[in-house]
Amino acid sequence: MINKNAIGYITANYASRDPSALVRNRPIASIPFMGRYRLIDFPLSNMMNAGIKTVGLVMPGNCRSLIDHVSSGKDWMLDRKKGGLFLVPGNPFGTSKLGMRFLLRDLIANAELFLRSQAKYVVMMASNIIFNLDLDTIIDAHRDSGAGVTMVYTMAERSQTDAQSLIIGERGRVQAMKSGCSYGDAKFMDCAIIDRELLLTIIRDYAMADYLDLFEAIRSDFERIDVCSYEFKGLVVGIFNERTYYDRSMDLLRPETYDRLFLPERPIITKAHDAPPAKYDASSNARDSLISAGCTVKGMVRGSILSRGVVVEPGAKVLNSIIMPKCVIGAGATVENAILDKHNVVAENTELRGTTDHLLVVGKQSLRI
Repeated sequence: MINKNAIGYITANYASRDPSALVRNRPIASIPFMGRYRLIDFPLSNMMNAGIKTVGLVMPGNCRSLIDHVSSGKDWMLDRKKGGLFLVPGNPFGTSKLGMRFLLRDLIANAELFLRSQAKYVVMMASNIIFNLDLDTIIDAHRDSGAGVTMVYTMAERSQTDAQSLIIGERGRVQAMKSGCSYGDAKFMDCAIIDRELLLTIIRDYAMADYLDLFEAIRSDFERIDVCSYEFKGLVVGIFNERTYYDRSMDLLRPETYDRLFLPERPIITKAHDAPPAKYDASSNARDSLISAGCTVKGMVRGSILSRGVVVEPGAKVLNSIIMPKCVIGAGATVENAILDKHNVVAENTELRGTTDHLLVVGKQSLRI
């Protein structure tokens, strides 16, 4: 299936407001998630499932891990002679106070992507708010509304300072935006459909405000542009910092929550890895956890997420933790309430413990024997 009515625009050119070892050498978009995925897999898969075959991915300065993961886009069927995945350059951040995702400067610099296309619509997504939605339905709703822009939102289930909220008036029209959201607010999902010709007009008319986010720049013109809203009622997972990354990951260990995001009719695709199934020793004891292919478990794992290639040695304990690829938990060691980034080796009989209020976060290759 090829969707000729839309092209995709995914931005990875932004950073978390909160410093973290998890994003010291990588963008938010390439953070490992739920054992086998990266955050970028979700917007790419949403577009793939809708048949969108031309996608521009705006790259940050620290893009090495992202390039390594997405490559030519083959795993998402975007390695094509016509269209395909375009890795386009991003620019330094502007001065937005709303949590910048769609920097006008990036849109202006990459306007050629939209000029060359004949598609009627541009589907815009960021990478740190993830979901699994039927884009075809939203594109149809946008067309039927007659609006120039449709912003997708969900009803907020919790307060979040880094998110943005929509103020919605009659007929579902967006009247304004505000920074932050509280329970029950219309939380913007960093997902929007915009008429391609309108986007080109905005790029031209707002060129002097290129330091702003697209939606911040046009918010005083919402009524003139005719900005509509669309409520998404599925699961929405926002990753804004270490705390939300950990909490939302632990939420997804519950099967009823996991099944709301990973839908068989719209699969989430990631980079292919050849790895054997996880191996469990006779002495192992694993429960309430997600353990990925290529892992070797000889100790205890409780309420945790183990990425590919993790080794838990005899007598070791992994409790309520996220362990990223190729980590080794030495014999007799304990890791609790922690996030361990890639390629860490925990020495035998070592204890690494955070608390439920203060997680222990260990950066990539920080622990070696």
